[in-house]
Amino acid sequence: MTPLLFTPLALGSVTVPNRIAIAPMCQYSADDGSMTDWHLQHIMRMGMSGCGLVIVEATAVERRGRITHGCTGLYSDSNERTAKRVIDAAKAVALPGTKFGVQLAHAGRKASSQRPWEGGAALKAHEDSWQTVGPSAVPFGAGWHTPQAMTEDDIEGVIQHFAAAAERAVRVGYEVLELHMAHGYLLHSFCSPISNQRNDRWGGSLEKRLALPLAVMKAVRAAVPHHIAVGARITGTDWVDGGMTTEDAIVLARGLKALDGAYACVSSGAASADVRVPVGPLYQVPLAEKIKAGAGIVTRAVGLITTAEDAERVLQEGKADQIAVARAILDDPHWGLHAADALGVTLPRALQYDRASPAKWPGARVNAR
Repeated sequence: MTPLLFTPLALGSVTVPNRIAIAPMCQYSADDGSMTDWHLQHIMRMGMSGCGLVIVEATAVERRGRITHGCTGLYSDSNERTAKRVIDAAKAVALPGTKFGVQLAHAGRKASSQRPWEGGAALKAHEDSWQTVGPSAVPFGAGWHTPQAMTEDDIEGVIQHFAAAAERAVRVGYEVLELHMAHGYLLHSFCSPISNQRNDRWGGSLEKRLALPLAVMKAVRAAVPHHIAVGARITGTDWVDGGMTTEDAIVLARGLKALDGAYACVSSGAASADVRVPVGPLYQVPLAEKIKAGAGIVTRAVGLITTAEDAERVLQEGKADQIAVARAILDDPHWGLHAADALGVTLPRALQYDRASPAKWPGARVNAR
């Protein structure tokens, strides 16, 4: 019997060949939102990993929506052209059936930041910082920029930026679009009472706090053809009293599903700088399990799922429908192939690398355990 991890999964109108997704991971290596040669080699490697779905890093829908100066975007013709170069090349070498998606994002009050290896703090004036925006004039934490509370025109503009970036993404060749509604970025900051202190139609009650993320979902779904899957990464909990709860996340996931959302990838935390998340192996799986049960939407689990056996067990126990790997795939770019080896499944490999498979080289090291 084939392990569930290596069975196909329908994400709306897109079927992925197995249930391993590569989570979007920022590379902080773009030039004004445009991909570079770093992205070319990186995404090509991800396409040969054995994972059925490759989600490209958080990609800003407008220039001020970048996290750092090095973040990718889809707000200009140059951004679109360089992304298409990368995705065309990745598809040319990808393993059969591999699908490519992109995470469309707006960093909101967490924008204008240093790259992680530069410190990860808010940019100083001499570092070409820019004005950040958010639902309310509440900074992410001590030492962070105070965002400008968004006007009605700002909010309507962001909705249109997401729709326009989605249209660019389709032209690039992405088959799956993921809307970033987690990690304290703009759409999550509207969901969370910690950052959203508005009392208009975009804040206050849960229904109003979820209005912008759902409006973005509706606009993006309307902007792209039916054969494109549109899902979202959402926050399962803010991990703090007075923040977004798992029950809130279930309501959001139900709303996404009602708008033809293909899936929810369940992450958590990062609503404010001083919140401490209880990180450990499989720590977000219980959140995914509750949202899957409560919303009935295809659900992806993510967060320190590092072995094939753990990934398979999560699926077998019905806690999620898909598994995302992140740092594990940076450490081992063939994680998906090694997971197949660990579970006794034979996946096709690039012919140039096939002689290193366990079946042909008894000395092969099997990772993903």
